[in-house]
Amino acid sequence: MIIETFPAGPLQCNCTIIACPETKEAIVVDPGGDVEKIIQRLNKQGLTVKFLLHTHAHFDHIMGSRELKEKTGAKICLHEGDQWLYDNLHKQCGLFGFKATDPLPVDHYLQDEEEVKVGNITASVIHTPGHTPGSLCFSVQEKDSTLLSGDTLFQRSIGRTDLWGGSFDEIIKSISQRLFTLDDSTKVIPGHGPNTDIWSEKRENPFVQ
Repeated sequence: MIIETFPAGPLQCNCTIIACPETKEAIVVDPGGDVEKIIQRLNKQGLTVKFLLHTHAHFDHIMGSRELKEKTGAKICLHEGDQWLYDNLHKQCGLFGFKATDPLPVDHYLQDEEEVKVGNITASVIHTPGHTPGSLCFSVQEKDSTLLSGDTLFQRSIGRTDLWGGSFDEIIKSISQRLFTLDDSTKVIPGHGPNTDIWSEKRENPFVQ
């Protein structure tokens, strides 16, 4: 499996490329901006993007989606619970002093436990409401287990729940019942900041004890 994570966009969200080394088909998770940087990294490895997966629809995770779709033809994928946030991209950006272009229509609404496949790689969808109603995590099982946790779970922290549609009770339930049931060795790539793992968060995350 090819997997590469790097900060992108105005708030430096962690954008992740996941690809099958045999077919060179790829997924881009949370293209928050800096589309040319994303394309350069894809081209460097000769990858073809099939899906743009979004952990949620806050502006810093979707600002590059329109341009990246226009340049690659990849499908924009989101949970339907965040459609209202997606549609309010301009308002979101305005609150933080950024400008945005109109988002393109969502091509596919992701469902809990759905599988997204590129070549021999499968990303399993986990619905984890709390940060937003439609927040998702993506689990990739190969030799090692990897979780892309978006803004649900961070290293020793959790996502904010004081924004539109947030719920502290829901995010704690999502982490405890959906994420902490994964194997302890699972590597966690959050939506911002450094990586962690399930074992460490179960024992040391002060918000989920």
